[in-house]
Amino acid sequence: MRCFLCRDRAGWWRRTCGDCRRLLAVWQEHRGAGMRVLLAEFRQTGVAPEKIERFLNAEPAYGQGAIRDQIAADMTNQLLDALGQGGRQTRADVKRLRERGAWKGFDRPPE
Repeated sequence: MRCFLCRDRAGWWRRTCGDCRRLLAVWQEHRGAGMRVLLAEFRQTGVAPEKIERFLNAEPAYGQGAIRDQIAADMTNQLLDALGQGGRQTRADVKRLRERGAWKGFDRPPE
C-alpha cells in the first residue's frame, strides 16, 4: 500500500510510512511552535529533506489544505489572539489565500 501523505511504500496494512508517522508525531508534539522550530525538529528525525517537503505539501483531508497550510493557520491564529482579535483561520482558508496569489503591488489585487 502507498502512504497517503508522501506516496511512498507504506507496508501491507498501513496507510502511512514510517517516516511520515515520525514527522506527524513531531508535528503534533510541537504544534503551535514557529516554523523555524518545526523545521529543526523535522530535520532531527533524520528524514530526507525531499520527503519533509512532500510531507509539508500533503493534504491529510482532500481539499482542506496541506500540512504547511495548517502550520500557517496555527501561526496566524496565535498572532490574532496576541493582538486581541477574535477571528479563527483554518487550513482551508490558508489554502484558498495561497491559491489566490500574492499581491503584486500595494494598490492592485492579484491577477
